[in-house]
Amino acid sequence: MGMSISKLFAAFLGKKEMRILMVGLDAAGKTTILYKLKLGEIVTTIPTIGFNVETVEYKNISFTVWDVGGQDKIRPLWRHYFQNTQGIIFVVDSNDRERVSEAREELQRMLNEDELRDALLLVFANKQDLPVCYTKKKKKSAQALLTGLSGRLFFKKI
Repeated sequence: MGMSISKLFAAFLGKKEMRILMVGLDAAGKTTILYKLKLGEIVTTIPTIGFNVETVEYKNISFTVWDVGGQDKIRPLWRHYFQNTQGIIFVVDSNDRERVSEAREELQRMLNEDELRDALLLVFANKQDLPVCYTKKKKKSAQALLTGLSGRLFFKKI
């Protein structure tokens, strides 16, 4: 009942709701990003086994962000979170050049799923403050992640 009233008020006041799926390889920083968005501060995290879900309010939009663990044994479970996803945040560890190909393969596999054909994509290059992150000379490695995504609406800042 309360949820119905909330949705009715949201319809009149123009509040939007969006379902966001945040994925990426293990140790990319997904959970840290989620709680920075939610709490405005960096918190200590442990590897995510399963998922975290939080609602983040920004202006007139309520984002429900699903942060799903990135260990290789958990990745096949990502598909269970695809339904009704309107946006994807794919988090990449800018400090881990050896795994760019693995990240690209996972991103491509996910984007081939029919349920995500209309979802917006944000590739988030995390850990830019670390000394070995992608520099301008090393951006080719990062750009390789985006190979094959033509025709897809996405946002990047590398």
